[in-house]
Amino acid sequence: MNIDDIKIKPIVTEEDFEEASQIIEALVDADMIEDEAQRTKALNILEAITVLAIDYEKKHYPMPPLDPIEAIKQRMEMLNLNQKDIARYFGGENRVSEVLNKKRQLTLNMAKKLHKHFGIPAEVLLA
Repeated sequence: MNIDDIKIKPIVTEEDFEEASQIIEALVDADMIEDEAQRTKALNILEAITVLAIDYEKKHYPMPPLDPIEAIKQRMEMLNLNQKDIARYFGGENRVSEVLNKKRQLTLNMAKKLHKHFGIPAEVLLA
């Protein structure tokens, strides 16, 4: 794909989106281009088309909101934590188990602690 032939345009149809995806795929290694001017041009095109593609995806393929309990479990997995490791943020090991098994509601106090200590977005925890 010749960089000079690439035209940046709005993505309004599925065909536009497919074309943008092909361009993104072709330019994904643009940082490896030796010629500095061509590399800069390719990276600028890649960034612009990626922004347009992400906007199209958000409008046409919205992500469902993340379940708060699933978010906690994902963060635990990412940080390699078990229930015992996070018990103090819930008020004890039994409460962790109850919350993670959806037998007890996540309280505002728990959500605040989880947000503060693990960076889980508050809007996810309070959903």
